[in-house]
Amino acid sequence: MMSEWKEVKLEDITIRIGDGLHGTPEYDSEGEYYFINGNNLKDGKILIKNDTKKVTKEVAKKHEKPLSEKTILLAINGTIGNLAFYNSEKCMLGKSACYINITDQTDVQFMYYHFLNEDFQFYLEMIATGTTIPNVPLKEIRKYTFNLPPLPEQRAIASVLSSLDDKIDMLHRQNQTLEQMAETLFRQWFVVEADEGWKEGVLGDLVDVKYGKDHKKLADGQIPVYGSGGLMRKVNKSIFEGESVLIPRKGSLNNVMYVDEPFWTVDTMFYTVMKKSNLAKFIYQFIKKKDLSSMNVGSAVPSMTTKVLNNMPIGIPPDDVVSEFEKMVSPFYNKIKTNKTQIRTLTALRDALLPKLMSGEVRIINELFIENEPIK
Repeated sequence: MMSEWKEVKLEDITIRIGDGLHGTPEYDSEGEYYFINGNNLKDGKILIKNDTKKVTKEVAKKHEKPLSEKTILLAINGTIGNLAFYNSEKCMLGKSACYINITDQTDVQFMYYHFLNEDFQFYLEMIATGTTIPNVPLKEIRKYTFNLPPLPEQRAIASVLSSLDDKIDMLHRQNQTLEQMAETLFRQWFVVEADEGWKEGVLGDLVDVKYGKDHKKLADGQIPVYGSGGLMRKVNKSIFEGESVLIPRKGSLNNVMYVDEPFWTVDTMFYTVMKKSNLAKFIYQFIKKKDLSSMNVGSAVPSMTTKVLNNMPIGIPPDDVVSEFEKMVSPFYNKIKTNKTQIRTLTALRDALLPKLMSGEVRIINELFIENEPIK
């Protein structure tokens, strides 16, 4: 059975491997095509950011690449290893986005998961050149050698992994909908129907803003550590337990987070302690709708201070109104928390299966998982 897996080079199962424009195109804010680089590739999708530039159709067609439903996009400059499928998006590639066109005799979803696997990601790190900004040479990507299962087994492996990703994606989308429902309720209650008689105060009247601390000496564990970019690692100790709103001090100032579990924050992320009960979800919605980036007090690095936060004006509703809002939105947040637990479980299962399926240590035969020795 194991002899069915064949050693191949990537260039043997691809039609073409290339990259985007080496240079800067003429941008047009009214253009209908996005100029995509490696940092626009994430979790199998092309991510359009607020600062993603646009070009006209004429410019995009001038530098057009042969992309299709058999194309996988790979980040090869700066941030390397990020991946995305091409789904007919109106885009133009920059030099840090490599396109890999897979042959019809190979399953494109299987290859996406193979590229996600640690073996290929480690290979990219090994062949990358450059000290300040790593760059992966196309000629070395073409030489990448690996064991490829027969097409039916490729499809079976891809089906298992993609079904897990589909469930994870569905839970993420459900959480986005629940967040939007809570945001809609907040806007209705505290913006549209706000009572002019409510007391005017400042954020410091309702919360204590606390500094995060260094995490490097903490042992690994199960408690999440957050920085301004999000989750960093997990440790064995918490800086605070319970509901809190996390507010970036440095970096991505608008990346405000709500947490309801023991956590640790580093010095780039403030955390808050509520001065009253039933406040955290109200405070989260209030701060989240603010453009904290516009309050930046830094120069080189975007920065926030306790002074700015503490003096932020806020209309303070009566306690019973805030408590009723808490009662209304708590089911949304409870479901979000449950979904996040499921997402972590499914992600761990996918990540555990991925290297085993790609090495042949676990094989799918007649829809059954069969353990084997890894294929060398």
